[in-house]
Amino acid sequence: MSFLVPGSDLRSLTTAAFGTDRYYFSPVRCPEPLRVSARRSPANGVALGLDKRNDPRWSVCTADELHFVSVPDSDWNLALWRYLPSPPQVPRSPRNHPLLLLSGLATNAIGYDLSPEFSFARSMSAQGYDTWILEVRGAGLSTHGSDLGEVNGLLEAGQNRATQIRGLSQTPLNIMEVGQRAVTSFADFQERFSTTLEDFQKRLDLVAKLDWDFDHYLEEDVPVAMEYIRTQCKPEDGKLLAIGHSMGGILLYAMLSRCSSQGRDSGFASVVTLGSSLDYRPSKSSLKLFLPLADPAQVVNVPVPFGAIYTAVHHLVSGTPVLSWLKPQVSAQDLMDPELYEKLVLNNFGTVPAKLLLQLATVFQEGGLRDRSGTFFYKEHLCKSNVPILALGGDQDLICPPEAVYETVKVIPEQLVTFKVLGELGGPHYAHYDLVGGRGAAGVYPHIIEFLNRHDRA
Repeated sequence: MSFLVPGSDLRSLTTAAFGTDRYYFSPVRCPEPLRVSARRSPANGVALGLDKRNDPRWSVCTADELHFVSVPDSDWNLALWRYLPSPPQVPRSPRNHPLLLLSGLATNAIGYDLSPEFSFARSMSAQGYDTWILEVRGAGLSTHGSDLGEVNGLLEAGQNRATQIRGLSQTPLNIMEVGQRAVTSFADFQERFSTTLEDFQKRLDLVAKLDWDFDHYLEEDVPVAMEYIRTQCKPEDGKLLAIGHSMGGILLYAMLSRCSSQGRDSGFASVVTLGSSLDYRPSKSSLKLFLPLADPAQVVNVPVPFGAIYTAVHHLVSGTPVLSWLKPQVSAQDLMDPELYEKLVLNNFGTVPAKLLLQLATVFQEGGLRDRSGTFFYKEHLCKSNVPILALGGDQDLICPPEAVYETVKVIPEQLVTFKVLGELGGPHYAHYDLVGGRGAAGVYPHIIEFLNRHDRA
């Protein structure tokens, strides 16, 4: 097992990897979106043009291309944000593999592309990688319906949610004043009330659709996305590079385990996990606070609206001591600008089914994460994997502490895994999201790029 110790010479690492002593992630100007018409693609997918940037449904997408791929035997159409390789500033060989990014629980693609200056996805494409972010079912722009080219109103409802919940932090007097300004006539009131009822009915309809677990992501969403990317990019060996943050990394571990147990090729040339583990038992993870939500929600089959909860709590506790507990769950002190933190909180989180939470809760049980039947332990079969893995953890990650990361790393063959805890004694320190973006990128991205480049060439 390779270990990268805190305090390693990042300048030397960057120089060796990129031929320069300048950090590679300097702000990259986003290219103009490709103006293409919606077109059918192989593997039951469609590429959608982003030329209608004024449409609120698409304005959230900052990628070069937006693709949808349908999941067989379901009504789900998964969104894939594509970032095309940037022209190199210095000559380099073309990359051999596309790169797949998987997000965490209840999150969408925005976390990987929070701003041009701190964009994980843009930084990877700037290194020549054809980069794809998958939004699994229920996340972001992924849709439920029979028409691949049709996007429903879930995104707009999500955008409105942040505005509506922000009002919860207002004083009663302010709420009355807003109401007096907004409702200027009885007819106006009737129209708004009718709209509210329609929105409520849509949300009730959505509850029936929120009926999946972790294994649906693993067995259906990720494989169909991988096949679609292979069809689009045509790597010679048919393999992808992959990076997963939080639950995204858990998905990658689980896929390696499942394929190893069945004697199948995983389709990955190498894998990077960021703040991920199949077994959280040795740690004091703050996720334990959400365990009480799983069982009651499962009994009544009620989805858990992480986005609404986090947004409401964020506004209610702003300026109070509670915020000093909430914010470190996401980012360590001074590593994220307040504006970006608020953008992340208000736009990155969504609603998840109780089934998903109940299955993920097994990471705190003996043997770690299990499949839906409770009989397959994903950690048991990682030792059979032959895929190189870089596992990164943050020294102040309260959600997936370093001891949780190591609990999975230690079962992987030593010659295949590199484990690194990021953070220095005197700072900077890294919380859960700092492994993806923010001002701490200088301590994260060079390790990932060096690892990807090495195994892309292999």
